[in-house]
Amino acid sequence: MLHQIDLSRTDLNLLVLFEVVLQELHVGRAAQRLNLSPSAVSHGLGRLRAQLNDPLFLKTPRGVVPTERALGLAEPIAEILARVRQVVSSAEPFDPRTSRRRFMIGSPDGSAIAPLPALLAELSAKAPGIDIGTRQIMPDVSRARPWEAVFEELDSRSVDLAAVTFGEVPSRFVSRPLYHGDFAVVARQGHPFLDDPSLDAYCAANHVMVSARGDVGSYTSDVLAGLGRSRRVQLTVTHFIVALAAIAETDLIGTIPVPVVSAYARRFGLGTAPVPFDQGDPSFVHLVAPRAGLMDAGLVWLMDTIERLVLESLGP
Repeated sequence: MLHQIDLSRTDLNLLVLFEVVLQELHVGRAAQRLNLSPSAVSHGLGRLRAQLNDPLFLKTPRGVVPTERALGLAEPIAEILARVRQVVSSAEPFDPRTSRRRFMIGSPDGSAIAPLPALLAELSAKAPGIDIGTRQIMPDVSRARPWEAVFEELDSRSVDLAAVTFGEVPSRFVSRPLYHGDFAVVARQGHPFLDDPSLDAYCAANHVMVSARGDVGSYTSDVLAGLGRSRRVQLTVTHFIVALAAIAETDLIGTIPVPVVSAYARRFGLGTAPVPFDQGDPSFVHLVAPRAGLMDAGLVWLMDTIERLVLESLGP
């Protein structure tokens, strides 16, 4: 960290520059966001390198990559900037009615951040200047801790929040349970399965499955195998919305998270039925944010709003 003797000569803007370069991993794009020239960003990085005695970012054909030292600095610098922003903004408290902020939410599937349509309606009515972006974040199965990449996205502020299917997080984050990962079976109106939603009919039907990597292994397949049963996955797609669209136009059925079904199935004119076997102990989808973000009234407002809308969508 910065030595105390150097603080009087430290430019806080260099920490902002570090944060943006870490998010963009590209000097040119960072310069655009900061309204600076690429040479000015490079000069600022040079000053930081001298102060921190580390290269911080190494050039690649596609931009830059952070050093281990830079990754280690990501969290404390983010916390410092969050505290400074909180102090600066405290004179003008967050007001959703007038705010013009943009929040980025990460998830393996944007439609899993249910219910996005209700969130957009809420923003239109009560926070018309706030924008929402979604960013796909996936586990890196080549790593010992596949979801570490999500923590890196949160540390670098590439995303403000993440909706993920795990709740155990490092102490620098907070995790709020959002909803149970229960599933329902979805089919087009008039599909024979809706008249006979039995296990036999389920296994006899052709299925569409959401799979980030295109494989057909899943928790559902494992449960069926334990029952001595199996199903044919005729189609894999990467997003729930695409799965629902395919179901609406074919004889495929899908096993879809209940919050996604509640938010979107009616829009496709689909029918639903209970899953015809014991789903076991369903996992929770959690909303994860940096602990320092709890000092950000805007971020807390967004988390509270999403939680409330999810509860309303699921009913009593």
